[in-house]
Amino acid sequence: MEMHQVRYFLAVAQLLNFTRAAEECNVTQPSLTRAIKQLEAELGGDLFRRERPAAQLTELGQRMHPLLKQCYDAAAGARSLASSFKSGEIGALRIALTHSIDLALLIPHLSEIKRQFNRLELRFLRGSSREVAEFLKKGEAELGIAAEIDESWERLDVWPLFTEGFELVVSSGHRLAGRCNVELDDLRAEQLLGRTFCEHSSRIAASLREHGIEHGHEISSERDLIELVEADVGVAMVPHTSTVPEKLTRTAVTGLDARRTVSLYGVAGRQRTAVANAVMRMLRGADWREIAG
Repeated sequence: MEMHQVRYFLAVAQLLNFTRAAEECNVTQPSLTRAIKQLEAELGGDLFRRERPAAQLTELGQRMHPLLKQCYDAAAGARSLASSFKSGEIGALRIALTHSIDLALLIPHLSEIKRQFNRLELRFLRGSSREVAEFLKKGEAELGIAAEIDESWERLDVWPLFTEGFELVVSSGHRLAGRCNVELDDLRAEQLLGRTFCEHSSRIAASLREHGIEHGHEISSERDLIELVEADVGVAMVPHTSTVPEKLTRTAVTGLDARRTVSLYGVAGRQRTAVANAVMRMLRGADWREIAG
């Protein structure tokens, strides 16, 4: 089945006249009639009763009409979408982030990208560092952002963006709230909330254990972590770039050896969309010093 055959069929079905339909499609009537006969042969029956003064849809024609119209509209939509992507009118971005990366890091850059494209289609994927690597391998994401990906795949490109430290977050009514910094000894009596979704959670836990401090709870999502801190169930160590509510307070921990490097990841040799290339240039060229503290 060819799309021009479907187009001719829809024109005749609308005008109920082969001559006028040929004029509408800008083809000769014999060409239009021949195409419809080929379509009828493929579908196994007549689509029209050739009557005068007007053609009429047969039972088969009536049943096929909505299906063929849907098929034609879908094809036309696909062509239009492809043309828009090719001309740059529509931009698409598929990016994967680990659970510990705050989306707020991307917002200023996405706002700039929006001004460059008439339409912007975004797809954000979340996962562990291993899952982000799989998203990149399978082509489900063009770019990835993570504090660390434990993957030795030779096609994985890595561009470090910034390095940041971790801070203690407590509720506003907590005994440590409002202090400029706290000592590790101050944490011995606290219930620490472990961010198991963070790539560096095991390293932070190991560093704290060296000073006799154990995590009291294991939390698998940032939202749950924040709600538990707000409820004063425990305190937490979070990256400097993590967004926390204003009613929580954050402070530096003296003597804690915990830093992480956030990097941008891509796949070497794989063609990227115009949006992905623009975002990659923005992120690599950004001055992260103020954001990363």
